[in-house]
Amino acid sequence: MPGTSIEILNPHLERGHIRHVLFDFDGTISLIREGWQQVMIPMMVGILLELQTGEAEEELTALVTEFVDRLTGKQTIYQMIQLCEEVHQRGGEPLDPLGYKWMYLNRLWERIKGRVAALKGGQVTPEQMTVPGALAMLKAMRDRGVTCYLASGTDEPYVLDEATALGVTPYFAGIYGALDDYKSYSKKMVIERIIKENHLSGNEFVAFGDGYVEIENVKAVGGIAVGVATNEATRCGVNEWKRNRLIRAGADIIIPDFRKHEQLIAYLFMEE
Repeated sequence: MPGTSIEILNPHLERGHIRHVLFDFDGTISLIREGWQQVMIPMMVGILLELQTGEAEEELTALVTEFVDRLTGKQTIYQMIQLCEEVHQRGGEPLDPLGYKWMYLNRLWERIKGRVAALKGGQVTPEQMTVPGALAMLKAMRDRGVTCYLASGTDEPYVLDEATALGVTPYFAGIYGALDDYKSYSKKMVIERIIKENHLSGNEFVAFGDGYVEIENVKAVGGIAVGVATNEATRCGVNEWKRNRLIRAGADIIIPDFRKHEQLIAYLFMEE
């Protein structure tokens, strides 16, 4: 799109009909959990190293990175289920996947608790802990009467708490996160329910996300998929790994963030 970093990959979209929008949370709205991979991957590598199979740390790191990346966007439990498989294949006796998940969440909390405390205490603003332009994007959607939802692979209590800390809860008609009974929740289920309950055709629904899951799920129902390829660490520019992954998943549009939300909205609603 001229004058922006917005990439239009599918110029044949049926635009101008959007009524309902789904946002992913981590990496799409929130940056509170930025760097979570640097917690999960070393934890898993350490567990596999303890089995003393003779595999080098570099080899195990490559293995773990591959499946963590592949399963990103799904509930965290799926990465832990894969860890159990890897332990079992090496002759170990794995913990229950939930046990590994809570081990990871406890370690992640040590990384992010200062961010959450600073946010709740007012030392850090919501703008500093969100993808640039995200708050303005949510407000613009609300001003147009669009119904918005939030769906995350992170556990629901954390999503609710962090959404409240960021001040975004009022923008959403529904906020959904992972459950311990993981088979009773998925982004696919949320999307299908929104489509069915609101009698939507595909071009009336759009999803924004930085993971392949929500992109694939929204394309499966004929909706519009906007990939958010933010460089979370710098809050500026495109993360090429995310971009390539989102393109492979079928994204119609790629954005680096929401800084150019006015132009993006004008395009989606055919106001340009």
